[in-house]
Amino acid sequence: MSNAELPSSPSPEKPAKPRSLLRSSLLTGSMTMISRVLGLVRDIVLASVLGAGGAMDAFAIAQKIPNFFRRLFAEGAFSQAFIPVLSEYREKGTHAAVKELVDKVAGCLGSILLLVTVIGVVGAVGFAYIFGYGYADEPEKFSLLTDLVRITFPYLMLISLTGFAGAILNSYDRFAIPAVTPVFLNIFMIAAALLVADFFPNPAYALAWSIVAAGIFSLLFQLPFLRQIHLLPSPKLDWSHPGVKRILVLMAPALFGVSVSQLNLLLDSIIATILGDGAVSWLFYSDRLVELPLGVFGVAIATVIMPGLSRLSAAQSGEKFSQMLDWAIRFVVLIALPATLALIILAEPILYTLFYHGKMESSDILMSSYSLKAYALGLFAFMLIKVLVPGYFARQDMKSPVRIGIIAMFANMLMKPMVVIPLVILWGMGHVGLAFTTAMAAYVNAWLLYRGLRRAGVYTPAAQWPQIWLRYGAANLMMVAVLAVFLLLWNGWHEWSVLERVLRLAIICAIGFATYLLMLFAVGVRLRDFKAQQ
Repeated sequence: MSNAELPSSPSPEKPAKPRSLLRSSLLTGSMTMISRVLGLVRDIVLASVLGAGGAMDAFAIAQKIPNFFRRLFAEGAFSQAFIPVLSEYREKGTHAAVKELVDKVAGCLGSILLLVTVIGVVGAVGFAYIFGYGYADEPEKFSLLTDLVRITFPYLMLISLTGFAGAILNSYDRFAIPAVTPVFLNIFMIAAALLVADFFPNPAYALAWSIVAAGIFSLLFQLPFLRQIHLLPSPKLDWSHPGVKRILVLMAPALFGVSVSQLNLLLDSIIATILGDGAVSWLFYSDRLVELPLGVFGVAIATVIMPGLSRLSAAQSGEKFSQMLDWAIRFVVLIALPATLALIILAEPILYTLFYHGKMESSDILMSSYSLKAYALGLFAFMLIKVLVPGYFARQDMKSPVRIGIIAMFANMLMKPMVVIPLVILWGMGHVGLAFTTAMAAYVNAWLLYRGLRRAGVYTPAAQWPQIWLRYGAANLMMVAVLAVFLLLWNGWHEWSVLERVLRLAIICAIGFATYLLMLFAVGVRLRDFKAQQ
């Protein structure tokens, strides 16, 4: 974008002083933690009310469809194109220019979302067939899936506009409000399952309507905070606005890149529906547990660094740009490695503690534990991708992640038949193959993203990385040893009461966490090592 497009006087909304990346990340992470913990409560309730298979399979697929398009249009391609342009307007233009951009983008985005929503509601049968191909021969389940798709599809428009509002707030360092907003979805779903599910012919209908209600509330909740920074949108349809055109240009490759990852998820969903009752549910429950650390820390770090990287890129501060990326990668290593190891070692205890009640059976827990371990193998890569991709998008380089995403997609597709088919034939656990290949493809993606940043010269690792690996490695080894001992001593998780499972798991997690922190301190890691400025 040329400077001629931007009025020259500075925006009055620029922050007066830099903020600590650690403080901002912890703030965002703490808000997200509340949401994720409530999400776990929600999933516990879902497991009790719906179990695994049948209605739960249909509901899990129906929920994926609006989320698929949301990630495609809003949280994915749109936000990756919108935030760098908004940051550039903010850095080089006036507040009036920023407000005009927000108004025009709101009008254009809203019109696209409305059209897609109408198509989704009218064509619910077609979407149900695409995403739930394996259910086409089961009339009752397919009919339920179609109804749920029709009910939940408007959530796409609502949550996408919520994401648009959140992107503006994040760009102005108002991280807490967008981070806490997902709490409402969990609250609404829990309330629906516990209070109104009995009034519907199937509890899944109550949950579907609660999703729409949560979308409405989430959007309305953010509007007063946009008014506080004088950026409450007044939607105007103007496709010729320079900022809108710039976003569209950036969105094109980004949309294709996000489509690649979403196509992988779509392929997994289709294959899972073919694998029979329970496969979709087992993947759902195990994926939710991997999403906890990914959402709390990976997404939080990415959310915090994206506006900062965009501003540093616009200001041509290359050294600080590299330092911010290095900080983010170091934080990922600190969190992802112990989380990965803990999820693999404690897969069954965690699943038994959270989900073994109501309609859930011991066999469902066992099958979910296998896919949880497979997904957990990729947690480190999933989190790395979250923080490496902003290194490209902040510089308005949308093509490189697309090219890398395509390579990762083909790697995933090549691995699936080699892994899934043998697992189906030998042990009937094809869903584990889906999770494993997704994890391995994430490593391909993360490595290529990392190599690209190094080759472009925009990221240079700090000199302390050999010491960092040794220190974190020692702390993780000690934690693993402690967890393994407890797991050998306590092995009757399916026999104990809910209270006993909760207490024992809490003890194991607390001691494992304390061991990790003490070892980090013993090898010289300090909190000040993670202090950085935005």
